[in-house]
Amino acid sequence: MDSSRPNILLIHGHDLGQYLGCYGVDIETPNIDSLAADGALFERHFATAPQCSPSRGSLMTGRHPHVNGLMGLAHGDWELHDDERILPQYVSDAGYETHLFGLQHISQDTDRLEYDRVHSEGNLYPGVSPAVHQANRARNVASVVSSFLDASAYEEPLFASIGFFECHRAEEEDGRFGFDANYYGADDPDTVRPLPYLPDRRGHRHDLAEMRGMMYAVDEGIGTILDALDENGLTEDTLVIFTTEHGIAFPRAKGTCYDAGIEAALVMRYPGVITADERYDELISNVDVLPTVLDLIDVDVPEAIDGRSFVNLITDDGDSYAERERIFAEMTWHDMYNPVRAIRTDRYKYVRSFWHLPTVYLPTDVFVSESGREVRETDGVPPRQYEELYDLRDAPQEDDNVVYEPRYQDVRQDLSRELYEWMDETDDPLLDGPVLPGDYDEIQSWPHEST
Repeated sequence: MDSSRPNILLIHGHDLGQYLGCYGVDIETPNIDSLAADGALFERHFATAPQCSPSRGSLMTGRHPHVNGLMGLAHGDWELHDDERILPQYVSDAGYETHLFGLQHISQDTDRLEYDRVHSEGNLYPGVSPAVHQANRARNVASVVSSFLDASAYEEPLFASIGFFECHRAEEEDGRFGFDANYYGADDPDTVRPLPYLPDRRGHRHDLAEMRGMMYAVDEGIGTILDALDENGLTEDTLVIFTTEHGIAFPRAKGTCYDAGIEAALVMRYPGVITADERYDELISNVDVLPTVLDLIDVDVPEAIDGRSFVNLITDDGDSYAERERIFAEMTWHDMYNPVRAIRTDRYKYVRSFWHLPTVYLPTDVFVSESGREVRETDGVPPRQYEELYDLRDAPQEDDNVVYEPRYQDVRQDLSRELYEWMDETDDPLLDGPVLPGDYDEIQSWPHEST
């Protein structure tokens, strides 16, 4: 096989942020930790959006949600623009055979993604009940991938997108959304380290303890895939990427542009090419992943891509890497209109809201969870300030808004201007007023007879 054309496995989980042992969390994830030890881990990798489809769209196109058109959930009548191209299409042009395992959730029309082969059913919406999406559980998806690799029923180079359902919340019998502890098991809530950005309350601990059961399943699934690579002699010739789309499904995380909402795991292993056992604290956006992959396989990066390659950071040419000074994040539609744009630098986070919104937006699955119930009265009610500014050196949990303090006015004005300029340069429709939902035509359709 041409050394410039490694196999590529892109493994992605759901709603798990950086909740991993290798990111300093008190949880055992030995397979992911081993992958990180053999490759590179990115400590400050952020998604473009704190929600599934928009963030996944950015990962797959290298462009921000309002640029590629996927400003809401794929099952909510939002789609990529017709002319958008995604990673498997780029690598297909370079001679790759492309495969989809498990969920994808960037389009209702899987055919539009043009994979050579789709291996799993039900890979659109992760759903509210894991039982409905049995095929997308990590253990099942990993088993299919392992059998596929064992059978060698493919041509190299191979590209595989491998999507796990976990750690998405699921609707339970009492109507609340939890983590299906009856299937996955759970840890003892009393032994779980509380989240630093939430008060230490019973509901938060309960949900964290349950989520960890899903996290163990993710780690087990990745171990199955890594073992299959080893057993089939593919490890040395395969680029493995493990990531997720946004932060965990807890208040002040998923659905918010705070760091806990947009932080995302990113681990990459490519023996002999990516420097092993390295941790990078440079700012990285998930729009940067696609151009980096194309760079690694010697494919020209299109000018229209928003991201920038960080190949020079992770190879022996690291000294020539031009570090990012800022990353951008956004949210427009989820299960309600929540238009927010944000800019983050090494030290500061500036968040601009464009609608009447609650203090902290709680997506439905979080709102009706044990954890959500703990904060509804304090965070789930209006009003939120239209501008937020956080000095991350003094307030890393983004709990002290200094936007009106005199000594921060220069920072406020600079970041506000930079955010506006980015929105203007990228033709953000939010600058023209409220963004209509994807099903606006259906809303307007009102059969009636004139009198």
